[in-house]
Amino acid sequence: MNSLDPRVERLPKIGEEGTIKPKAPLDQFGTYEVFVEPKPGKAFQHEGAVHAPNLEMAYVLAKETFTRRFTCSSLYVCDTRDVFVSPMTEGEQNAYDLIEGTSGADGKSEFEIYHLVKRGKQHIHVGSVNAPDVKSAMLQAKATLNIGKLVYNVWAIQKDKIRFTTEEEKEYWITLPEKKFRDASDYKGGDKLKRFLEQKA
Repeated sequence: MNSLDPRVERLPKIGEEGTIKPKAPLDQFGTYEVFVEPKPGKAFQHEGAVHAPNLEMAYVLAKETFTRRFTCSSLYVCDTRDVFVSPMTEGEQNAYDLIEGTSGADGKSEFEIYHLVKRGKQHIHVGSVNAPDVKSAMLQAKATLNIGKLVYNVWAIQKDKIRFTTEEEKEYWITLPEKKFRDASDYKGGDKLKRFLEQKA
């Protein structure tokens, strides 16, 4: 299934002969995918994308774009062209059913695997596999992470292509508990309106 989103169309596809190859150089800033960890210990999820001249600037822009209005404990970014995707499925068809072949031996490269389990939602991190290449990584994921749940789409990202948040940088996301202005509920607009109407009455 084709997408009208040019960012999605730049994602290298798995399962289609001849499509796993380097993409043409871009004539503009590239896109970088952003993944956030909402709370410590919770699975990372895809949050969106930013345009940037390089990976490091993408990390800075991702922090400014996606973590200013809500709390988050960590994030990471990678080049869109380093995200390999399975074919997208419809109905009750599992994306893993379209990934065929024989998995190679374990390799030195580690790949992070993401599942899309509900349309309209984000891809969620489900685990890691070791494989010699991305196609083998998808097959390894099929063997170890395909646990019977319907998966509409699978992403695989080589770990050394990702710009992670370091331990020293995690303090960026420490917020003071008294900063209630972040929460809309703290403004209590309904209570103020009620008091105003009571005074008028």
